[in-house]
Amino acid sequence: MKTNYIALSVPIFFILIGIELAYTFYKKLKYYRLNDSIANLSQGIGSQLVGLFMKSVLFVGYMYIFEHWRLFEISNTIWTWIILFIGVDFFYYWFHRMSHQVNALWAAHIVHHQSEEYNLTVALRQSWFQGWFSWVFYLPLALIGFDPIIFLTLSSFNTLYQFWIHTRTIKSMGVLEYILNTPSHHRVHHGSNPKYIDKNHAGTLIIWDRLFGTFQKEEEEVYYGITKPLASWNPVWANLHYWKDLIETAKKSDKISNKISVFVKPPGWFPEKLGGFQFAPEIDVVNYKKFHTETTIKVMIYAVLLFLVALSLGSYQLFFFDKLNLATNILIASFTILSMLTCGALLEKKRWFVGAEYLRYLLGLLTIYFLYRLDFKIESLLGVLAIHIAMAIYFFFIKYKYRNA
Repeated sequence: MKTNYIALSVPIFFILIGIELAYTFYKKLKYYRLNDSIANLSQGIGSQLVGLFMKSVLFVGYMYIFEHWRLFEISNTIWTWIILFIGVDFFYYWFHRMSHQVNALWAAHIVHHQSEEYNLTVALRQSWFQGWFSWVFYLPLALIGFDPIIFLTLSSFNTLYQFWIHTRTIKSMGVLEYILNTPSHHRVHHGSNPKYIDKNHAGTLIIWDRLFGTFQKEEEEVYYGITKPLASWNPVWANLHYWKDLIETAKKSDKISNKISVFVKPPGWFPEKLGGFQFAPEIDVVNYKKFHTETTIKVMIYAVLLFLVALSLGSYQLFFFDKLNLATNILIASFTILSMLTCGALLEKKRWFVGAEYLRYLLGLLTIYFLYRLDFKIESLLGVLAIHIAMAIYFFFIKYKYRNA
């Protein structure tokens, strides 16, 4: 049985986020905003849920090559783990670098860069669709003959390492800056300053960037986010907006070769007819302003409740996915994603929030019924139903006021 180290680490993630939040609050550092943090964590929940449905399909490629085409029989020794760790990190570098240099790949990876803040919640802001192609970059390891379970373990650890470097509270790590990917190096990677774009693609070891010419030291202040801000808390739109831009550009392109190039060229590339390559603009420090929406305390409380519902169900599904049937898994995932979607709509004061929330309540009742059919403990279901009803009552009192929040 494969161990899901990412799922097991979720409690640790939130403990560390809490510690960083408390520290920044004590130091009066404005590193966190509630709306931005909810948006970041919602992306993480959605990424894990989509990954649950795709994990077996995506892993079959590695397994097939390992079982039928592997070149060597590699024994399980400490040297195997060390060499594979280096191999995983090496191919992660190239996957990450290509995700910044090929538009179709950037369309998925862009999600991780959309936040205009930089804190530990940003580490969990992950694309829902990036895993559909990232596995291809690791297939040479299967061809060589590295065991799939060891590969999955080290790949998970490579991902877990990158959590803690999403912080502004650690400035420099001395001599380790020459070897490891550190908070300072990764802050550069998340910068929208032209000199910082497409730099420091490392996972664990920064040596790859130094070797292949993509290293940039942190110098002037980093402005986080993407060059064309998302300006939305909608988790679904965050995963689709760049695809919409690419498709619209392809439609406007005059030649078939240009239509194809839209998807395989780097971000910023356009056919000559549409103006040619567009370089990232310098940061307008004087007029720089982050996307933000103001809400009342009542609305903020309801948004937090919506997020907690999504977090609770998402966490539950991570651990019990294999024990539920497909229909129940799809229903729970749909309800969770709809909860995050309505949360974003509430924070943005979207007109369709009320209608979507009614739909969410109906879907919630259906989910409870399906869990009941699976013989879940009646006490647990009654508790869930009570929360559902309490939120419905709260919703009744804010639904006509949220637009003026």
